[in-house]
Amino acid sequence: MMNFDGLDAGMGDYSPSLHGTLDAGLEPSMDPHLNPNLLQGVELDPEGLAVTVPEPVHLMEGMFSELHSVVSEVGIPVTATHFDLQEEMLWMGNHRGHATSFFGPTMGRYSSFQVHGADDIRHIQSLETGVLFLSKCNLKCYTRGGLVMFDYPMDEGADMHSLLMTDNNTLLMGGLQNYAVEFDLNTVQETQKFNVEVPGVAIMRQTSRFFFCGHTSGKITLRDLRSFKMEHEFDAFSGSLSDFDVHGNLLAACGFSSRGLNGMACDRFLMVYDLRMMRAVTPLQVHVDPLFLRFIPTYTSRLAIISQTGQCQFCEPTGLANVADIFHVNTVGQLLMSFDVSSSKQALAFGDSGGCVHLWSDAPEVSFNDYSRETDFALPCLVDTLPQLDWNHDLLPLSLIPMPLTSTEPLLSDWPTALATPSPRRAPPVDPEILRTMKTVGFIGYAANPRTRPRNQVPYKIKDVELDYDNYNQVPESPIGRDEEPHLYMVPKKYRKVTIKYSKLGLEDFDFKHYNRTLFAGLEPHIPNAYCNCMIQVLYFLEPIRCLVQNHLCQKEFCLACELGFLFHMLDLSRGDPCQASNFLRAFRTIPEASALGLILADSDEQTGKARLGRLIQSWNRFILTQLHQETQEQEGPQAYRGASSSSLGSSGESAIGKLFGCEVENSSLCRCGKETVRSSLTLLFTMHYPEQNSQEKTIKEYDFAEILKKSICLEQSTQAWCENCEKYQPTVQTRNIRCLPDVLVINCEVNSAKEAEFWKVQAEYAFNKVMQKEAMEPAKPKEPPPMPTEWCLDGEEICSMEGFTFDTQAEDLRHVWIPLTLKMSISKSQGLEITSWPEGEELSAAEEAEGASLYDLVVTVPHVLDARTGGNLVAHIKVGETYHQRKEGVTHQQWYLFNDFLIEPIDKTEAAQFDIIWKVPAILYYAKRNYHTKYDLRIKNPIDASVLLTEASLARKQRKSHATFIPLMVSEMPQAGDLVGLDAEFVTLNQEEAELRSDGTKSTIKPSQMSVARITCVRGQGPNEGVPFIDDYISTQEQVVDYLTQYSGIKPGDLDAKISSKHLTTLKSTYLKLRFLIDTGVRFVGHGLQKDFRVINLLVLKDQVIDTVYLFHLPRKRMISLRFLAWYFLDLNIQGETHDSIEDARTALQLYRKYLELSRGGGNDEVRKILKGLYEKGRQLDWKVPDSDTGDGQGAAVFPSVMGL
Repeated sequence: MMNFDGLDAGMGDYSPSLHGTLDAGLEPSMDPHLNPNLLQGVELDPEGLAVTVPEPVHLMEGMFSELHSVVSEVGIPVTATHFDLQEEMLWMGNHRGHATSFFGPTMGRYSSFQVHGADDIRHIQSLETGVLFLSKCNLKCYTRGGLVMFDYPMDEGADMHSLLMTDNNTLLMGGLQNYAVEFDLNTVQETQKFNVEVPGVAIMRQTSRFFFCGHTSGKITLRDLRSFKMEHEFDAFSGSLSDFDVHGNLLAACGFSSRGLNGMACDRFLMVYDLRMMRAVTPLQVHVDPLFLRFIPTYTSRLAIISQTGQCQFCEPTGLANVADIFHVNTVGQLLMSFDVSSSKQALAFGDSGGCVHLWSDAPEVSFNDYSRETDFALPCLVDTLPQLDWNHDLLPLSLIPMPLTSTEPLLSDWPTALATPSPRRAPPVDPEILRTMKTVGFIGYAANPRTRPRNQVPYKIKDVELDYDNYNQVPESPIGRDEEPHLYMVPKKYRKVTIKYSKLGLEDFDFKHYNRTLFAGLEPHIPNAYCNCMIQVLYFLEPIRCLVQNHLCQKEFCLACELGFLFHMLDLSRGDPCQASNFLRAFRTIPEASALGLILADSDEQTGKARLGRLIQSWNRFILTQLHQETQEQEGPQAYRGASSSSLGSSGESAIGKLFGCEVENSSLCRCGKETVRSSLTLLFTMHYPEQNSQEKTIKEYDFAEILKKSICLEQSTQAWCENCEKYQPTVQTRNIRCLPDVLVINCEVNSAKEAEFWKVQAEYAFNKVMQKEAMEPAKPKEPPPMPTEWCLDGEEICSMEGFTFDTQAEDLRHVWIPLTLKMSISKSQGLEITSWPEGEELSAAEEAEGASLYDLVVTVPHVLDARTGGNLVAHIKVGETYHQRKEGVTHQQWYLFNDFLIEPIDKTEAAQFDIIWKVPAILYYAKRNYHTKYDLRIKNPIDASVLLTEASLARKQRKSHATFIPLMVSEMPQAGDLVGLDAEFVTLNQEEAELRSDGTKSTIKPSQMSVARITCVRGQGPNEGVPFIDDYISTQEQVVDYLTQYSGIKPGDLDAKISSKHLTTLKSTYLKLRFLIDTGVRFVGHGLQKDFRVINLLVLKDQVIDTVYLFHLPRKRMISLRFLAWYFLDLNIQGETHDSIEDARTALQLYRKYLELSRGGGNDEVRKILKGLYEKGRQLDWKVPDSDTGDGQGAAVFPSVMGL
């Protein structure tokens, strides 16, 4: 069913918006939508609501009559009905997402379960092993008994309506979006998306020639079975389409026609098309208002036409409709919502808006399928069939004799639930001393016993209180943390440290969508020093910085501004998939200042939690702003990589960082002698200073945040300083004043001790009590409805259901809140700096603006989430502004989000300002001047041009031109969009994999090995020089290599050392720029296993720019095939004999792609599939090993022609 416009007005009673507010616990008899007539003759019992059919039932052979009716949920519309194709069952789904199955013509209830919590069930499809249920944004598969087999969420914005099985393991899904999805049931993944020219695919059918798609616009399109391209189009109705069906060479459709200003009306003419001539034949006039139609071919091609009021008419599509062929479904005034025909054509099922399902049949002994398998039922009780017991046996346990309960007293063994609840003892954490001294061989660790506890004994501690603190949050816990972590019982799960679970496939089967249902990109946490991920996100969502670093490019090998620009480019391209900051952090580790400030952590510090992350991230915040200020000050504006002359590096000027964060500060130092010294400087951030508490005062005074902030900015303190007048160190009073207001005010909170934490806690309590008193003085106001989910959310679930207004205060939301969401700041000559809290939604008056006042909105808070065991983790609350939303999605919208590495979730604005000091300590605050970004140029001009591909000198001192393995591109050879480039990369290992061996013998990867790219090769993919390399760079590295992987990479010790290498050695940045230019140009990369290559290189490449031969020559649910075996089988090449050579591998991948195109053109997809089956058969015979061939007699070529003949 597609469009209800023009139907009976009663259908409006079941609009989703209204129906979502119905109380789920309402008694059926109290349902406001229930027609009282529906309960006539209905017996309500807890097992099910069945309409009793009068006995005996007389059915006339060949004439359809009602056989049985049953009510699933009274008053809840039945939105989908389906006859099971394997068993004698009828399925129904209703508007509240509940599914029920009935067995056989007697309609006995078989199973009943909830499929979706909020959305209606729109389509049901039975399989061999289970049943598929399609809702608006989910596809779920259940067993017939109600156990979940899989739950697949759709993309953001999906509104699915129809489902079509194309073969046993593949299905198509369509809806009101502009694409249809092909889905593989074996891998539970989308295999491809087909764009649809006419949006709104709400009905799909299939024949041996075409897919048929019915659109909400009234059109029916005929599409190719392989490519889904549109072949023909029928413009059936001017208004909308309600249903259509195909049988033989005929297509019949019903729908609505436009009636000018009167909207749409149901059209009583059925459109009939002849599929042989692709044209319409005479329309068929019927006597009912058609809503559904189906071909019911028995002796002839009969059509069943059903109206919403329950009238059903049978007629021939090429004949005249007869009034005598009309029968009526007794819906007791309800409207029909769904309809289905059994595969045997003997039974019809109707679902109405009152929750009733009607079964009609043309035979008393009806069967839904021609050949149904036997249905499994629950096992009967076996108490009466117990074996006989031998009374004379001496060892017979008396407990085997069932004894009747004769007394009303409970049995002694009948323990109360509180005492009988199992409470498993969790394994204690490994002693930190063991972890510190442990030596790893392979994946097994060895350490001396520290003898801190008796051998083979574990202290047994019973946890007194289990607070179910975070049931409201359904974000799944990290797979590595397999216990509830009692030390985190106060912390909501979304704030806890998230960890990636690695399998033998690496990250391919880790579901990041569990943690991130937005289109923003998270950052992976397993890289060393990834504690700064939250601050990288903060900088990214400040629009001027995001644009500044992407426009920046310089010649320095390790430039954080350049690396941030490359990383931000990946974040721009990503559609919800996480990215890695590996190249940025690699450059970060080389900066001497970062090491001197203690910002580079050792692995042991990160794992054991010794790092004080709150203090560390504040130092990192100061460092990165200073570093970016210096690097962007050296070179302003987009300049070509090699076009920037060395003299420009010394040029000075104000950077965009200085304009954005900079604040001119006047520091005054006054000595006791009266000598005053004034110095001016630029500061990029301010640190909070808290008032000292006298030892006599037991209670902390109440302060306003704006007051503390003003004292911290205009700081006055006494200290010893050198006085030139006195010529010695003297006590001086130092005063700081600011001359201008920054666009973004950055504040380090400096809550580094228990004293400062207590100060925050007390001030938040003061603020909360003040709000409570104010609320008590004022009358209660209607509570605002919660924010609706943004269109970024992939799941369209409602955040909550409103039942009218609830008169309640919002004071509870402000607990633990001290900082205001908006500040008013101004500088006057008389008063100096003035800071006050300001109501969030209000604007300044014209007079206040004229005086130079500005409003600052809170846009970022970075808290430290405490965890005594691991040192905690850092997260960020970021207010994503309208400019970013407008640029990325074309909508104007503001929303706060939580960023916790790869976990991203929308949050309320008050949550961003809440700091429960027990587990959430403030570290960094950003306040931004309202509408500050309007004075910045937010355009991104890609600074990478074709000059990066030109000839460059090698870093290696011994490299000579005679050793060159590649020919750089000429100007005339510059690649164009769509050109092919063969690519291969080789890697070395920097850190070995960390794994644990579980008690069941399986290995679990805790931290994967850290790889670094060592060689990158690109070969020409077309033209007279096809196959000739134009890039063959060896990448110099300053980090220690633990394994050169020579057998697989061909890299030998010394190849990456500039002093002794004879290779063409370059920096990673230089080669990275070449690949970025090729990607930005739009070339298509051909290679084998490119996904891992791009991941280690730290590049994000769109899927349509990657041609991976590992997937071209692959069958579903089969193993991946090596490049060596494919080259031997298809090309008769024996490659990778002793070591790998990236030039050889890249050329081979190109040749394999040419071979694949040749096979596809020769026989199409079916022929390619046969060839791949032969390939797998040959591989199994040879155990996937290439036979030794000294003479090169072409064994592979001898095998391949025999396969071609299949």
